[in-house]
Amino acid sequence: MEETKRFLLTDLDHRSPVVEAFRTLRANIRFVGVEKPLQSLLVTSSAPTEGKSSVIANLAVAYAMSGINVLLIDADLRRPSQHKFFKVSGSFGLTNVLLGQRTVSDSVQSTKIEGLSLLASGPLPPNPAELLGSAQMDKVFSEVKAGYELVLIDTPPVLAVSDALLLAPKVEGTLLVVAALGTKRDAAKAALSALKKANARVVGSVLNNFQLNQPSYYYYYYYGQDGEQ
Repeated sequence: MEETKRFLLTDLDHRSPVVEAFRTLRANIRFVGVEKPLQSLLVTSSAPTEGKSSVIANLAVAYAMSGINVLLIDADLRRPSQHKFFKVSGSFGLTNVLLGQRTVSDSVQSTKIEGLSLLASGPLPPNPAELLGSAQMDKVFSEVKAGYELVLIDTPPVLAVSDALLLAPKVEGTLLVVAALGTKRDAAKAALSALKKANARVVGSVLNNFQLNQPSYYYYYYYGQDGEQ
């Protein structure tokens, strides 16, 4: 579960299978944009507790460790967690920007990871979908894409609320996280179908929490360009 497995790659030995899995995932995502590297990537799941926030946090770390200037946006305005991963303030962030209370530059926070910045969710609004689907969100995307090599967006699960479906068409790629020990096949198919109907470019899927005959859970993945697994 996300709440009980909060860790970052920097906490692990560089030879760990988990670290290597994220390096490989990072490399495969780069192959999607051979002609033009992806500059924005949304990560979601079909349902809660599949580990999508853990995956995107560590994917952001993996990119930053490779020398990429990364901004991670916590657009899960219902159950935000990125400020907890990176131990920064969650009292201000994207919500304030969308409401016109703060600027992007005033809201982005540095993390302990060189090259990785975070725009936390900020206060929980009563109308997340309206804010994320607004013209102001389009302006935020335009601004951050001009200032960072890669923008990663954490969103709520697809089958729970419409937030991810509103944002997915605005970015260059979407990654669907599937929990090996929890996601039902029908739910994963329904999430993928919903994303495609929303005109999202699904670049692949991550199989998360795959347990080997070892005392730890590791992240592994199956990956296919444009969602073809």
